[in-house]
Amino acid sequence: MAKTIVVKQIGSPIRRPAIQRQTLVGLGLNKMHKTRELEDTPSIRGMIAKIPHLVEIIEERG
Repeated sequence: MAKTIVVKQIGSPIRRPAIQRQTLVGLGLNKMHKTRELEDTPSIRGMIAKIPHLVEIIEERG
């Protein structure tokens, strides 16, 4: 079983640079307090590291 992480959007993309909004969409997040379970890969971790003020890792599974 692959390792997964649960990511929650905690910040609004309003008045943020376009690249940060695109990163949120790439993670599958588009509304406040929405959560997604994503595969724990270096690319996903890199996307989260680019916008730590907008998302938080709720839980790591696996």
